[in-house]
Amino acid sequence: MKPKVIKTEADYQTTLHRIDQIFEAQPGTSEGDELDLLVTLVELYESQAFPIDVPDPLTAIRFRMEQQDLKPKDLVRFLGSASKVSEVLSGKRHLSLAMMRNLVTGLGIPPAVLLGGNSLSPRPAPPAACSTSRARRGFAKKSTGPARGRTTKPRPR
Repeated sequence: MKPKVIKTEADYQTTLHRIDQIFEAQPGTSEGDELDLLVTLVELYESQAFPIDVPDPLTAIRFRMEQQDLKPKDLVRFLGSASKVSEVLSGKRHLSLAMMRNLVTGLGIPPAVLLGGNSLSPRPAPPAACSTSRARRGFAKKSTGPARGRTTKPRPR
C-alpha cells in the first residue's frame, strides 16, 4: 500500500488494516517508517472527522469531582466558601480568575477548559431579582434639573 492522505471512510479503513498488518514493525526500518506515517495520517483524519469538543467548565469540574470522589465541601479550598461552591455548581456564579487558577493547580483542569475553550459566549445577564438598581426597585425619581432655591455649593459641616 502506498501511503496517501485519508479523505474517505474507505481510505480510513484501508489504512487501519495496513497499520494492523505492520503494527510490530521495528523503528528505523522501512515498515517502521511506514507505520509512523500511517499513524500520523490516521490521527490527522480522526481529528478532522471526529473532533472532540472542549467541555464547558461546570461539566469539567463535576467530572473531576467524580474522578477524585470529591464532595462539594472539598471544593471550598479552590473556590473560596461553601456558598461560592454552591453558586458555581448551580451555574449562578461564574468562575473568577483566582478560582480558575486554583482549579488548574489543585485539580489539574486545563485552563482552556475553564476559560470556555473556543466557544466564547457572552455571560448571561443576572436574574432581575439580583439587581440592586434603585430604579428596578421602584425608588427612581424623574430628574428635572436642580430644585428651585438650591445652590450647588456644598453644605458646611
